[in-house]
Amino acid sequence: MNAMQWASGDSSVPASVCSLPCQMGERKKVVKGVPCCWHCERCEGYHYQASEFTCQLCSYEQRPDQNRTGCQPIPIIKLEWHSPWAVVPVFIAILGILATTFVVVTFVRYNDTPIVRASGREMSYVLLTGIFLCYVTTFPMIAAPGVAVCSFRRIFLGLGMCFSYAALLTKTNRIHRIFEQGKRSVAAPRFISPASQLVITFSLISVQLMGVFVWFVADPPHTVVDYGEQRTQDPENARGVLKCDISDLSLICSLGYSILLMVTCTVYAIKTRGVPETFNEAKPIGFTMYTTCIIWLAFIPIFFGTAQSAER
Repeated sequence: MNAMQWASGDSSVPASVCSLPCQMGERKKVVKGVPCCWHCERCEGYHYQASEFTCQLCSYEQRPDQNRTGCQPIPIIKLEWHSPWAVVPVFIAILGILATTFVVVTFVRYNDTPIVRASGREMSYVLLTGIFLCYVTTFPMIAAPGVAVCSFRRIFLGLGMCFSYAALLTKTNRIHRIFEQGKRSVAAPRFISPASQLVITFSLISVQLMGVFVWFVADPPHTVVDYGEQRTQDPENARGVLKCDISDLSLICSLGYSILLMVTCTVYAIKTRGVPETFNEAKPIGFTMYTTCIIWLAFIPIFFGTAQSAER
């Protein structure tokens, strides 16, 4: 026995086995008809080694650990303030807030001058408030999702645009009614005073606020972790996106009223495009509404076309 030599030149006796032990994260796939022999098969994808012979799928919010012997939670991410997707909008929003504040301060300072009076002080303040809210909305949209942040998102999501379009719609409607009434009689139309204009404007805005209130009651604001968008084929790159639970349908409904006001205002802007030059606000409003319609037509397909984007 001492004189026996093996082909490898090693004198030690080789192990008399059919298959070697499997590594961690590998299951034994038994060879059919030879119960003592197997092939080692690695648990792939989101599967982990549950036992010597089986791999099991991790739950939806988990991924296999490094050894694939168990599962661990998938990391949760959110939009960070230092991200380029946040820095650029915040910078633009700050510039917009400063510019809007400057205009408001200028209006207040020269509140009783003929130019400010001719511009329609009351409607101008409402319009500036809407523009200010549009810029302020940037911050709750980027802030870490929570119940309070999600509530502010719902409130401010369409409120700024509603303020702006309601003020512009009231202005264009007033101009239209003045000239339509002038074709029939010399009597002034009803509800053209500043107080009446404010009542009409805030009546339009109250519809948006009522819709948000119903939204709060029907579906209280809360956060949700979306694992579908960032659930990659490689579990190491899988991430969960923390965001407010706002569905596309809810978003469309929230912005839909602002779109309705915008379209109605555009119709009145077209009707008043031929007014005399003394009514110099009619044509700039018309130009504003035409460009706004183009922006909205571009925004809707871009936004809803990026459904798989984490930065959406």
